[in-house]
Amino acid sequence: MKTYTSEQLAEILGKHRSWLLDEEGGERANLSGANLSGANLSGANLRAANLSGANLSGANLSGVSDIWGASGNCREVKAIQCDLWPVTYTAEHMQIGCQFHALSEWWAFTDAKISRMDSKALDWWKVWKPILQNIIAVAPAVPGGAAPEPATKAA
Repeated sequence: MKTYTSEQLAEILGKHRSWLLDEEGGERANLSGANLSGANLSGANLRAANLSGANLSGANLSGVSDIWGASGNCREVKAIQCDLWPVTYTAEHMQIGCQFHALSEWWAFTDAKISRMDSKALDWWKVWKPILQNIIAVAPAVPGGAAPEPATKAA
């Protein structure tokens, strides 16, 4: 597992930001298999970054600004394709297509707010909201690398 210094990680994320903006010298971040334990990713734009197999234990993901297209690592970042849009979520946030909001905001959005996001969004949301709520309840992302709560057995 590759370990990066904070300076190396900052350089990788800077090049990734340039790549997203189609600037010269930009390069897509490949953090596959990286040991990012304890890394400060606050404010990072991880859109389209490869995080598969990365160790994010204790990583600060609280200020991540974009996770669209990021490969989930099945712990701190989870990703699924739900019909029209990809859905990527952490313990605190969820990105559906290009919309990135806190989980609590998603669950509280009115139909009017959802319908303003895209012409197909409300019909999609009426089907997928309860499904996503169940998925996240059953398979929550782990916050900051903490161990997930053990599942309770049915009586």
